[in-house]
Amino acid sequence: MKQINEKQLLEKANKPSKDAMRLHPFYHGKIEIIPKCRVNDFNDFAIWYTPGVAEPCKDIQKHPLKVYDYTNKWNTVAVVSDGTRVLGLGDIGPEAGLPVMEGKSLLFKYLGGVDAYPICLDTKNPDEIIQAVKWLKPSFGGINLEDIAKPKCFYILNRLRKEMDIPVWHDDQQGTATIVTAGAINALKIVGKPLKTTLVSMIGAGAANIAIARVLIAAGVQQKNIIMADSKGILHTSRKDLEKDKNTNPEKWQMCQKSNAEGRTGTIADAMKNTDICIAASKPGPGTIKKEWVASMADDSIMFASANPVPEIWPWEAEEAGARIIATGRSDFPNQINNSLGFPGIFRGTLDVRAETITDEMCIAAALELAKTAEDKGLSDTYIVPTMDSWEVFPREAVAVGMKAISQGIARLKPSRQELYDHAMTIIKKSRDITQTLMKQGYIAQAPE
Repeated sequence: MKQINEKQLLEKANKPSKDAMRLHPFYHGKIEIIPKCRVNDFNDFAIWYTPGVAEPCKDIQKHPLKVYDYTNKWNTVAVVSDGTRVLGLGDIGPEAGLPVMEGKSLLFKYLGGVDAYPICLDTKNPDEIIQAVKWLKPSFGGINLEDIAKPKCFYILNRLRKEMDIPVWHDDQQGTATIVTAGAINALKIVGKPLKTTLVSMIGAGAANIAIARVLIAAGVQQKNIIMADSKGILHTSRKDLEKDKNTNPEKWQMCQKSNAEGRTGTIADAMKNTDICIAASKPGPGTIKKEWVASMADDSIMFASANPVPEIWPWEAEEAGARIIATGRSDFPNQINNSLGFPGIFRGTLDVRAETITDEMCIAAALELAKTAEDKGLSDTYIVPTMDSWEVFPREAVAVGMKAISQGIARLKPSRQELYDHAMTIIKKSRDITQTLMKQGYIAQAPE
């Protein structure tokens, strides 16, 4: 980003939004259902529907787990949202959130071979959301919670993980944490700083950063070396407002007690001083993080500006301020820290061993495989995680996750490492090939300019 032309960079940054407004109405949505069985003639419907279908129904009634053999439950995920925290846009409602959930379902299929369905619920009540998800369980092999506001997202996830026997995952927590951890591992490797002694500032104390902190700690960062700040300032033991709310937001109060060994107080600017890496998952920018705050960080500093649709600070501004490695959540800048690198492969591996849940250890296994995939291609200041077009990352991730689930004793199936890899490669390649074939044949039309 030398010889910066800010106008050109801004035009490039705004282009995806302009294209989205042109293409969404053209396609009238991004996903549809197509058959996966052969229909040679109308007599086949006697097999796929009545009367033939009665036989597998009766067998499932006798042996409930055969639903995975006779139906597509084994490969289906519900993308569930109430639209209360959508892509940095906030509480825009379930209808307005539907394009995001459709996009998520598209990525599930194209990158992971997973059949995902957007389910936007017309309620904000956490107990009603929990009940709705439980009602959906017979039809799905997994649940992806998405864009649900805090602190209820913690409560919903924790209860569903305890009370359901299929994997439930909140991508804004576990997914974000997985990709950030992979990026942090490689970025710190480039600048030669070990996880154990790294000083980390975290801007934002919502679902994403709370989960990122938890996974980073499990990966080797010391909790005492984390300095987290919310909109009111640094988290510390004297934050009476957070102590008062400790029963409704216990995760945040725990960070007050166990992080920030220096006992720092003050603003976001104070939190970032002399830190090695800053992980921001807060209010969209630009201007949420100032150039002078980045300039106050340690030498060879690392800046993760994760907010969407606009990062907390533009990458070129962070570079001008002295940051060596800069990552954002956007695909139009280097080092995209995007959940799309995680959930398709993680769910692929989870579904393929029929895991009962998705553990933090499975997330770390995915993060380490992501980091290794990038390292195999050659790390640099502008390449700390794989890009989404490196499709081999998804089967590799699936294998790492599936093997970890098997080792933890939470997998119903126990294929070999090679069997997991071959299956993931086949199903992901099939999904991509189908899309490309439909485009070539004109069934997915080319939109006019």
